[in-house]
Amino acid sequence: MTEANPRGSDREPSPDRNPLVAAGQKAFQEITQPFIGLFQAPQALWAVYLSTLLEGFVYFGMLTYLAMYFNQYGGLTDLHAGWMVGVLTSGITLSMLFFGGRTDRWGLRLTILLSLILMFLGRVLLALAPGLGLTAGALLSPFGAVALAGILLVVLGYGMYQPAGYAAVRQFTTPATANMGFAMLYAVMNLGAWLPTFMSPIRQRFEIRGAYTFYAAATIVGFAACCLLLTRRAVAAASSAPVLVPAVQEGPKAPVTGRFLASTRLWLRNHPLADPKFASFIFFLIPVQTLFAYNWLVLPQYVNRAFAGTWVGARFEAATSLNCLLIFLLCPVVAALTVRTKVYPMMILGTAIMGAPTFFLALGPTVPGLLAFIVGMTVGEAIWQPRFLQYAAEIAPAGRTGAYMGVAQFPWFLTKMLVPLYSGAALARWCPDPAKGTINTAPMWLIFGGVAMLSSILLTLAKGWLGKDFRTVCLPVQDQAS
Repeated sequence: MTEANPRGSDREPSPDRNPLVAAGQKAFQEITQPFIGLFQAPQALWAVYLSTLLEGFVYFGMLTYLAMYFNQYGGLTDLHAGWMVGVLTSGITLSMLFFGGRTDRWGLRLTILLSLILMFLGRVLLALAPGLGLTAGALLSPFGAVALAGILLVVLGYGMYQPAGYAAVRQFTTPATANMGFAMLYAVMNLGAWLPTFMSPIRQRFEIRGAYTFYAAATIVGFAACCLLLTRRAVAAASSAPVLVPAVQEGPKAPVTGRFLASTRLWLRNHPLADPKFASFIFFLIPVQTLFAYNWLVLPQYVNRAFAGTWVGARFEAATSLNCLLIFLLCPVVAALTVRTKVYPMMILGTAIMGAPTFFLALGPTVPGLLAFIVGMTVGEAIWQPRFLQYAAEIAPAGRTGAYMGVAQFPWFLTKMLVPLYSGAALARWCPDPAKGTINTAPMWLIFGGVAMLSSILLTLAKGWLGKDFRTVCLPVQDQAS
């Protein structure tokens, strides 16, 4: 009796079996198998997912209000409020460059718990600052100094937290579940980022500082969950499973004489940015990544102002968070459907689909146009973003995942540095407060859409050089000896 025929017959399956049915069954099995493997994941991985869910809720919820927070309590203009948001967003990426490797030295549990403590302290400062009676109205006012101190604590904590999350997925997954594991981490983060949709009543009743107090309390809930679920025993048990180890060759050892210079040259030679293809690949993504920055630097004020007097304008959280809910639903499905697809074609397709819907907003502030932009951008994001993060994590040498994840975020750091420099000025010119000027948002979105499309254009032009043999280089542990 063979496994292929459980009824005990030695006959092959009937040749007149409907080939469409057979193909459908095979496709269904390929789609569902990654989900089955993921749901059998260890407790430690699910603890990381729960923490990521809560952190997505808190981080993106506070980020949505941050420019308005400095408008209302800090007395800052749109331009200067955008700069303060840029300190947070770009500061986090810069923090990853310096502290992303902490998890490789301190371990996952300690790094995650310490990062949550730092973020809690920073969020408490942001929540308390409006009620301290501090002088405001300038970037370096007493209010601005306290708020900036809170932002810097969040920056330091999040710079360790996010690389630790991706390092955990790599450590706690097998070759069969890695693709789905990374997609699910990205998905649950976005599910958390959608939950601020329901914060409108709290914000309307207790103002933004009341919402910030709620978010600070939610950080403590996430810390307690990690203490209970991400135990040392759970981490040890999850780490016993086979994990991905990159197939890399060791370079020559540095001689005793001139060891410092030799080790420095070796470090530079093995640095990810030393590979011109990888460096070009991640820098080509900067134009389309500007759309991510607009989600918190432009979109909340745009919806609140351009749709003033409507349900959408009054509850702008629902519109600005819809992308996150759709990402949660789409990412695992797209990951399962494209598990056999190479990275590079996904980058071209995904960036094109993500950038093109921006032109719907150039037609004017309409609800159908806003929905078309959000849905189209989300589909494109679901296609390329998780695969890029997986690629960046899997090319890292053993024990250096956190550090490589931080380096891979460098172009994203540049994006978050550049966009705040002009986003506030764009709002002030094309989408000001209705009491201060006339709204005409078409030129703003036309420019933003043209910039975003550059990513897919550059990737397409470089396909012959950059796309050749561009693939993940990791091998399962058991394959390394061969």
